[in-house]
Amino acid sequence: MNEYNKTFIYFICLISAMGGLLFGYDWVVIGGAKPFYELYFGIASSPLMQGIAMSGALVGCLIGAMVAGTMADRYGRKPLLLCSAVLFTLSAVATGLFNDFILFNIARFVGGIGIGVASALSPMYIAEMSPTAVRGRLVSLNQMTIVLGILAAQVVNWLLADEVPENSTQADILASWNGQYGWRWMFWAEGVPAVLFMLLATMIPESPRWQILKGKTDSAMRTLTSIGGAEYASSEARAVIEAAHAADADVHADGAAATRGRGGRTELFSRKFSSVLLLGVVVAVFQQWCGTNVIFNYAQEIFSAAGYSVGDVLFNIVITGIANVVFTIVALRTVDRWGRRSLMLFGAMGLAAIYAVLGLCYHFHITGFFMVLLVVAAIACYAMSLGPVTWVLLSELFPTRVRGIAMSVCTFALWTGCTTLTFSFPSLNAAFGSDGTFWLYSLICAAGFIFFMRRLPETKGKSLEEIETMVTGKD
Repeated sequence: MNEYNKTFIYFICLISAMGGLLFGYDWVVIGGAKPFYELYFGIASSPLMQGIAMSGALVGCLIGAMVAGTMADRYGRKPLLLCSAVLFTLSAVATGLFNDFILFNIARFVGGIGIGVASALSPMYIAEMSPTAVRGRLVSLNQMTIVLGILAAQVVNWLLADEVPENSTQADILASWNGQYGWRWMFWAEGVPAVLFMLLATMIPESPRWQILKGKTDSAMRTLTSIGGAEYASSEARAVIEAAHAADADVHADGAAATRGRGGRTELFSRKFSSVLLLGVVVAVFQQWCGTNVIFNYAQEIFSAAGYSVGDVLFNIVITGIANVVFTIVALRTVDRWGRRSLMLFGAMGLAAIYAVLGLCYHFHITGFFMVLLVVAAIACYAMSLGPVTWVLLSELFPTRVRGIAMSVCTFALWTGCTTLTFSFPSLNAAFGSDGTFWLYSLICAAGFIFFMRRLPETKGKSLEEIETMVTGKD
């Protein structure tokens, strides 16, 4: 990467990846605040109200992901990143400030929209700014900041919460600092990185690929020159223009409604893109349906079923969090060396094998350290493969003119997969037991491996324009 301006590239990519940091923090912080705000709002005995409080952000995610792409294709990537930063800031302040349960949920909903926008825009922006040779590593920074945000929320929750005496009643907890103020500061703490993200996002340039398609070539050339010099800028701009001209020829040949620089749903859902759109949706949903996020969402139930006490469960959850961070760092080093396809195949088959063994252990009532080892292995396998590589692939597979709307569709599918996974686990666990549930996830992972073997191309080392030619079947 010696021929590129490393300082400039990492600066703009890390700023964009702050959307991932806030995504991870906002997604997890509510878990630490849950025991206290439920008492404050008087919903501790109402599963329905508890579910509303926990799912408000998820509904916002779906809406944010759905609208982000269309707006990014129309107005640019940078304004949408700034919008997500504003939404995170408003949500962080308002969630801790409101004393009314309805307003609390509205604030969480606003934060969820920010998550949906950031999850679609941050990896896409990084991909469009990155030189080909290091694009996988730089897009993986988004997943790295997500897991750091998750860890930060866990640490902040732990540091802010006062220790609850063993024999405390609900009335005691409600009257304590935790019940009145502690849960508020858990949300307010997000305001610090959110404001920083909002300020720094004003300093990053617009995506030069988007600018070229909108006729803003001078601004695009300045950004590309800052990244890699005049020769690099000319080469990249030429590739984008040639790809756009080829798209124009296709439009005139098949009578599609989309025109150069406009893209849109009509073109994305045309027969030409049906195969790659299906691939993107399967990749997105599989990242959730592979089952690993269940370990994070229901870690207490999983470890309790493996024979651990409450204190041991909390320690084991910390171990999984550390493994998640460590092996995401491994992914940063391997994604541009081993390739996207290889890592996706490794992740799918690795999880299929681990879940099969995990199901056997539950079936034969095996408990103890070996169970923790298997869970950590599953987290490690996911963190260095399916977790980050999914975002890399989604940001690469689609042409620039439809990348925004395509990311919206795929991110919406991902969050839908997250919803169905999270809500189905308790029912699956009750119907099939822990052994049967993990065997089901094993079969899903094996099916994913077969699909990727047959349909997933290798994008390592190819420019975004070369990938466009490959996936659309143009000569």
